[in-house]
Amino acid sequence: MPDEAPHLLVDTPEEGIIVCTLNRPDKLNAITREMMDLLSDAVIHFRDTDDLKVMLIRATGRYFCAGADLKSGNQKQISPTGNTARGIRENHRLNLNNMQQLWDEMEHIEKPFVVAHHAMCVGGGLELSLSCDFRLAATSAGYAFPEGLFGVLPASNGVSRLSRMCGPHWARWLIMANKPAPAEMAYTMGLVHQVFPNESFADEVMAFCRHLAKQNGEQMGAAKIAIELAAEVGPEMGRHVERMANSALMLNPDYLTGMEKYLKGVGGKGKG
Repeated sequence: MPDEAPHLLVDTPEEGIIVCTLNRPDKLNAITREMMDLLSDAVIHFRDTDDLKVMLIRATGRYFCAGADLKSGNQKQISPTGNTARGIRENHRLNLNNMQQLWDEMEHIEKPFVVAHHAMCVGGGLELSLSCDFRLAATSAGYAFPEGLFGVLPASNGVSRLSRMCGPHWARWLIMANKPAPAEMAYTMGLVHQVFPNESFADEVMAFCRHLAKQNGEQMGAAKIAIELAAEVGPEMGRHVERMANSALMLNPDYLTGMEKYLKGVGGKGKG
Protein backbone atom coordinates (compact mmCIF):
# COMPACT_ATOMS: atom_id res chain seq x y z
CA MET A 1 0.00 0.00 0.00
CA PRO A 2 1.51 3.36 -0.97
CA ASP A 3 2.16 5.96 1.69
CA GLU A 4 -0.78 8.28 2.21
CA ALA A 5 1.26 11.28 3.26
CA PRO A 6 3.21 13.15 0.57
CA HIS A 7 6.89 12.28 0.53
CA LEU A 8 7.80 15.98 0.67
CA LEU A 9 6.02 18.78 2.50
CA VAL A 10 6.33 22.31 1.11
CA ASP A 11 5.46 25.40 3.11
CA THR A 12 6.21 29.12 3.29
CA PRO A 13 6.06 29.75 7.05
CA GLU A 14 7.65 33.19 6.86
CA GLU A 15 7.95 35.90 4.25
CA GLY A 16 10.69 35.14 1.76
CA ILE A 17 11.41 31.60 3.02
CA ILE A 18 10.21 28.35 1.44
CA VAL A 19 10.66 25.17 3.47
CA CYS A 20 10.81 21.65 2.01
CA THR A 21 10.57 18.82 4.54
CA LEU A 22 11.48 15.23 3.69
CA ASN A 23 8.49 13.34 5.03
CA ARG A 24 9.04 9.58 5.02
CA PRO A 25 10.19 9.10 8.63
CA ASP A 26 9.09 5.45 8.69
CA LYS A 27 11.38 4.81 5.68
CA LEU A 28 14.26 6.94 7.01
CA ASN A 29 13.35 9.55 4.36
CA ALA A 30 14.76 7.38 1.59
CA ILE A 31 14.49 9.23 -1.71
CA THR A 32 11.72 8.15 -4.06
CA ARG A 33 10.68 9.39 -7.46
CA GLU A 34 7.67 11.11 -5.86
CA MET A 35 9.96 12.95 -3.45
CA MET A 36 12.23 14.05 -6.29
CA ASP A 37 9.29 15.21 -8.43
CA LEU A 38 7.89 17.27 -5.55
CA LEU A 39 11.32 18.70 -4.76
CA SER A 40 11.88 19.57 -8.43
CA ASP A 41 8.56 21.42 -8.54
CA ALA A 42 9.46 23.32 -5.36
CA VAL A 43 12.90 24.26 -6.66
CA ILE A 44 11.45 25.63 -9.91
CA HIS A 45 8.79 27.55 -7.97
CA PHE A 46 11.55 28.99 -5.77
CA ARG A 47 13.62 29.93 -8.80
CA ASP A 48 10.76 31.69 -10.58
CA THR A 49 9.17 33.52 -7.63
CA ASP A 50 10.85 36.84 -6.85
CA ASP A 51 9.34 37.11 -3.38
CA LEU A 52 11.03 33.87 -2.28
CA LYS A 53 14.58 34.59 -1.12
CA VAL A 54 15.74 31.39 0.62
CA MET A 55 14.96 27.67 0.36
CA LEU A 56 15.38 25.53 3.46
CA ILE A 57 15.51 21.74 3.15
CA ARG A 58 14.98 19.73 6.33
CA ALA A 59 13.49 16.41 7.44
CA THR A 60 11.48 14.61 10.08
CA GLY A 61 12.26 11.39 11.93
CA ARG A 62 15.38 9.65 13.17
CA TYR A 63 17.29 10.09 9.86
CA PHE A 64 17.67 13.17 7.72
CA CYS A 65 17.90 10.85 4.72
CA ALA A 66 19.04 7.27 4.19
CA GLY A 67 19.79 7.82 0.49
CA ALA A 68 17.91 6.46 -2.49
CA ASP A 69 15.02 4.06 -1.89
CA LEU A 70 16.37 0.97 -3.66
CA LYS A 71 13.18 -0.99 -2.93
CA SER A 72 10.69 1.40 -4.52
CA GLY A 73 11.29 0.05 -8.03
CA ASN A 74 10.02 3.23 -9.67
CA GLN A 75 13.08 4.24 -11.63
CA LYS A 76 12.81 3.92 -15.37
CA GLN A 77 15.70 2.96 -17.60
CA ILE A 78 16.36 5.74 -20.07
CA SER A 79 19.44 4.56 -21.93
CA PRO A 80 18.67 2.08 -24.73
CA THR A 81 22.15 0.59 -24.48
CA GLY A 82 21.16 -1.74 -21.66
CA ASN A 83 23.57 -3.24 -19.17
CA THR A 84 26.79 -1.85 -20.60
CA ALA A 85 29.30 0.57 -19.11
CA ARG A 86 28.07 3.28 -21.48
CA GLY A 87 24.46 2.55 -20.59
CA ILE A 88 25.18 2.75 -16.87
CA ARG A 89 26.93 6.10 -17.35
CA GLU A 90 23.97 7.44 -19.32
CA ASN A 91 21.50 6.25 -16.70
CA HIS A 92 23.57 7.95 -14.00
CA ARG A 93 23.37 11.18 -15.97
CA LEU A 94 19.74 10.99 -17.10
CA ASN A 95 18.02 8.77 -14.57
CA LEU A 96 18.44 8.21 -10.82
CA ASN A 97 15.12 10.04 -10.50
CA ASN A 98 16.70 13.11 -12.15
CA MET A 99 19.10 13.63 -9.27
CA GLN A 100 22.01 14.98 -11.30
CA GLN A 101 19.82 17.42 -13.23
CA LEU A 102 18.19 18.74 -10.05
CA TRP A 103 21.46 19.06 -8.11
CA ASP A 104 22.90 21.01 -11.07
CA GLU A 105 19.87 23.31 -11.17
CA MET A 106 20.15 24.02 -7.45
CA GLU A 107 23.80 24.92 -7.89
CA HIS A 108 22.99 27.27 -10.77
CA ILE A 109 20.03 29.13 -9.27
CA GLU A 110 21.22 32.49 -7.97
CA LYS A 111 19.47 32.19 -4.62
CA PRO A 112 20.67 30.48 -1.44
CA PHE A 113 19.74 26.91 -0.52
CA VAL A 114 20.10 25.92 3.13
CA VAL A 115 19.96 22.33 4.35
CA ALA A 116 19.46 21.46 8.02
CA HIS A 117 20.65 18.05 9.27
CA HIS A 118 19.11 16.99 12.56
CA ALA A 119 20.22 13.36 12.20
CA MET A 120 22.16 10.96 9.97
CA CYS A 121 22.56 12.06 6.35
CA VAL A 122 23.58 9.25 3.98
CA GLY A 123 24.24 8.60 0.29
CA GLY A 124 21.89 10.49 -2.01
CA GLY A 125 20.78 12.67 0.90
CA LEU A 126 24.37 13.81 1.34
CA GLU A 127 24.71 14.42 -2.41
CA LEU A 128 21.58 16.58 -2.25
CA SER A 129 23.15 18.48 0.64
CA LEU A 130 26.43 19.04 -1.20
CA SER A 131 24.49 20.99 -3.84
CA CYS A 132 23.13 23.40 -1.24
CA ASP A 133 24.94 26.63 -0.44
CA PHE A 134 24.81 26.26 3.34
CA ARG A 135 24.83 23.11 5.48
CA LEU A 136 23.84 23.40 9.15
CA ALA A 137 24.03 20.50 11.59
CA ALA A 138 22.66 19.58 14.98
CA THR A 139 25.05 17.80 17.31
CA SER A 140 23.06 14.60 16.62
CA ALA A 141 23.80 14.74 12.86
CA GLY A 142 26.20 12.43 11.07
CA TYR A 143 27.38 11.76 7.51
CA ALA A 144 28.31 8.72 5.45
CA PHE A 145 28.58 7.37 1.91
CA PRO A 146 27.65 3.67 2.18
CA GLU A 147 28.07 3.06 -1.56
CA GLY A 148 31.47 1.52 -0.85
CA LEU A 149 29.72 -1.37 0.89
CA PHE A 150 28.42 -2.37 -2.55
CA GLY A 151 31.69 -1.75 -4.36
CA VAL A 152 30.62 1.45 -6.15
CA LEU A 153 31.00 5.22 -5.79
CA PRO A 154 28.52 7.98 -4.94
CA ALA A 155 28.14 9.12 -8.54
CA SER A 156 25.63 11.98 -8.42
CA ASN A 157 28.24 14.57 -7.33
CA GLY A 158 29.36 12.66 -4.24
CA VAL A 159 32.96 12.34 -5.43
CA SER A 160 33.21 15.53 -7.49
CA ARG A 161 31.53 17.94 -5.07
CA LEU A 162 32.91 16.44 -1.86
CA SER A 163 36.49 16.41 -3.17
CA ARG A 164 36.24 20.03 -4.18
CA MET A 165 34.59 21.10 -0.94
CA CYS A 166 36.59 19.16 1.64
CA GLY A 167 39.63 18.14 -0.39
CA PRO A 168 40.87 14.66 -1.32
CA HIS A 169 42.09 14.10 2.25
CA TRP A 170 38.57 13.90 3.69
CA ALA A 171 37.00 12.48 0.55
CA ARG A 172 39.21 9.43 1.08
CA TRP A 173 37.85 9.10 4.62
CA LEU A 174 34.20 9.09 3.61
CA ILE A 175 34.48 7.29 0.26
CA MET A 176 37.56 5.06 0.23
CA ALA A 177 37.64 4.14 3.91
CA ASN A 178 33.82 4.16 4.07
CA LYS A 179 33.96 5.77 7.51
CA PRO A 180 31.21 8.00 8.93
CA ALA A 181 31.70 11.52 10.22
CA PRO A 182 29.76 12.84 13.22
CA ALA A 183 28.71 16.48 13.22
CA GLU A 184 31.76 17.96 14.93
CA MET A 185 34.10 16.03 12.66
CA ALA A 186 32.09 17.20 9.63
CA TYR A 187 32.61 20.77 10.83
CA THR A 188 36.37 20.18 11.01
CA MET A 189 36.28 18.74 7.49
CA GLY A 190 34.52 21.83 6.14
CA LEU A 191 31.47 19.77 5.23
CA VAL A 192 29.10 21.83 7.39
CA HIS A 193 29.22 25.52 8.21
CA GLN A 194 28.05 25.36 11.81
CA VAL A 195 26.93 22.88 14.46
CA PHE A 196 24.17 23.83 16.92
CA PRO A 197 22.84 22.15 20.07
CA ASN A 198 19.92 19.84 19.41
CA GLU A 199 17.65 21.84 21.72
CA SER A 200 18.03 25.12 19.81
CA PHE A 201 18.69 23.71 16.35
CA ALA A 202 15.34 24.49 14.71
CA ASP A 203 15.35 28.06 16.02
CA GLU A 204 18.96 28.65 14.97
CA VAL A 205 18.24 27.37 11.47
CA MET A 206 15.26 29.67 11.00
CA ALA A 207 17.23 32.62 12.38
CA PHE A 208 19.93 31.96 9.80
CA CYS A 209 17.35 31.74 7.00
CA ARG A 210 15.83 35.05 8.13
CA HIS A 211 19.29 36.58 8.05
CA LEU A 212 19.84 35.39 4.47
CA ALA A 213 16.41 36.64 3.38
CA LYS A 214 17.43 40.17 4.43
CA GLN A 215 20.55 40.21 2.26
CA ASN A 216 20.72 41.93 -1.12
CA GLY A 217 19.51 39.45 -3.73
CA GLU A 218 21.63 40.83 -6.57
CA GLN A 219 24.77 40.66 -4.45
CA MET A 220 24.06 37.08 -3.35
CA GLY A 221 23.32 35.94 -6.89
CA ALA A 222 26.53 37.46 -8.22
CA ALA A 223 28.49 36.09 -5.26
CA LYS A 224 27.21 32.56 -5.88
CA ILE A 225 28.48 32.66 -9.46
CA ALA A 226 31.72 34.49 -8.65
CA ILE A 227 32.68 32.08 -5.87
CA GLU A 228 32.16 29.06 -8.14
CA LEU A 229 34.17 30.63 -10.93
CA ALA A 230 36.97 31.82 -8.65
CA ALA A 231 37.32 28.30 -7.24
CA GLU A 232 38.00 26.98 -10.76
CA VAL A 233 40.61 29.50 -11.92
CA GLY A 234 43.87 30.96 -10.69
CA PRO A 235 44.13 34.13 -8.58
CA GLU A 236 44.64 36.46 -11.56
CA MET A 237 41.54 35.19 -13.35
CA GLY A 238 39.74 35.22 -10.02
CA ARG A 239 40.37 38.94 -9.71
CA HIS A 240 38.88 39.41 -13.18
CA VAL A 241 35.79 37.57 -11.94
CA GLU A 242 35.55 39.94 -8.95
CA ARG A 243 35.78 43.01 -11.15
CA MET A 244 33.24 41.70 -13.65
CA ALA A 245 30.75 40.98 -10.91
CA ASN A 246 31.22 44.32 -9.19
CA SER A 247 30.96 46.25 -12.46
CA ALA A 248 27.29 45.28 -12.56
CA LEU A 249 26.61 45.44 -8.82
CA MET A 250 28.00 48.98 -8.51
CA LEU A 251 25.43 50.20 -11.05
CA ASN A 252 22.63 48.72 -8.97
CA PRO A 253 20.37 51.44 -7.47
CA ASP A 254 20.43 49.55 -4.15
CA TYR A 255 24.20 50.00 -3.98
CA LEU A 256 24.11 53.66 -4.98
CA THR A 257 21.38 54.47 -2.45
CA GLY A 258 23.08 52.46 0.29
CA MET A 259 26.45 54.10 -0.27
CA GLU A 260 24.92 57.56 -0.29
CA LYS A 261 23.19 56.85 3.02
CA TYR A 262 26.37 55.39 4.50
CA LEU A 263 28.56 58.32 3.46
CA LYS A 264 26.09 60.79 4.92
CA GLY A 265 26.30 58.90 8.19
CA VAL A 266 30.12 58.86 8.36
CA GLY A 267 31.21 61.15 11.17
CA GLY A 268 27.68 61.30 12.55
CA LYS A 269 28.63 59.95 16.00
CA GLY A 270 27.63 56.41 15.13
CA LYS A 271 24.14 57.31 13.96
CA GLY A 272 24.78 56.49 10.29
